[in-house]
Amino acid sequence: MWDFSMSQALGLMRRTAPFVLFRVIVYFGISAAFILATGTGAGIGWGVGAFGDGDFQVSSTFYGGLFGFAATAGVLFFVRDYILYIVKAGHIAVMVEIMQGGAVPGGRGQIEHATAVVKARFGEASALFALDRLIKGVVGVVTGLIQGILNFLPIPGVDQLMGVVRAYLKVSVGLVDEVILAHGIKTKAENPWASAQDGLVLYAQNARPLMINAAWLTLFSYALSFVVFLVMLAPAALVVYLLPGSWSAGGFVFAILFAWAVKAALIEPFAIACLLQVFFKVTEGQQPDPVWRAKLDGATDKFKELGRRASGWVGARFSGSAS
Repeated sequence: MWDFSMSQALGLMRRTAPFVLFRVIVYFGISAAFILATGTGAGIGWGVGAFGDGDFQVSSTFYGGLFGFAATAGVLFFVRDYILYIVKAGHIAVMVEIMQGGAVPGGRGQIEHATAVVKARFGEASALFALDRLIKGVVGVVTGLIQGILNFLPIPGVDQLMGVVRAYLKVSVGLVDEVILAHGIKTKAENPWASAQDGLVLYAQNARPLMINAAWLTLFSYALSFVVFLVMLAPAALVVYLLPGSWSAGGFVFAILFAWAVKAALIEPFAIACLLQVFFKVTEGQQPDPVWRAKLDGATDKFKELGRRASGWVGARFSGSAS
């Protein structure tokens, strides 16, 4: 049914416990920042609203909280590349080393070691973020190129659900970009752009088993996240109760934030640990297929852009335009 070992993935999580804890601190810190900024904005709005009537105070409280929430989202948008660089890529780096039988430090040293590995392989955070965006674009194209992807999904009445299933498959390949980054770390590639091209070709020529496993992992991830969301509704409602004014939708929003934090900190790395097993197993000993390379080169400019950047890569930097 699937080709990964959950016990092996849990063992990998245990051996990278310092990074798991680091993820918990980062993602729950982000959630706390959202709640604090929203509460502060709502409090300011409530104070301003005291100069008007009751309806004005309700609306000013709401918009104050909304402004605080949006401001935090804006800050997160600008630091997203550093989260990818330090948190996600770093965790992948130590996972790959352990899966290859390497020894990694414990405690804070594990995070410092992973940061050094990521910097050596990908250069600056902005370069890794640009690489990740290009990989995501090509992965989406691969999903569209694979013909008959619905045939291997054991779903009754699939003909009537084709649109829904296709949409689900697009969501289910959301972790593949991180697996492609892992390929570059595993092969100790000096050129991350060229390595990404090779990894994407390997993904394309093995898309069927990888999509099946990614689909199962996505189902597990979202099911667990939904359970967390339901559990978090009560504490989220308490937070809303402590906010000034009326924020009836806040409990729902905060519960989603808590569920997202758990998913990003704990569920997502578990899913990646599973998918890495599958990718390394099915691609073992393979070389990128020139036919698939030609298909991708003709199907998307993003794959061509990876090639252009690969030719301009000098050490841990890109010699051409970063646009």
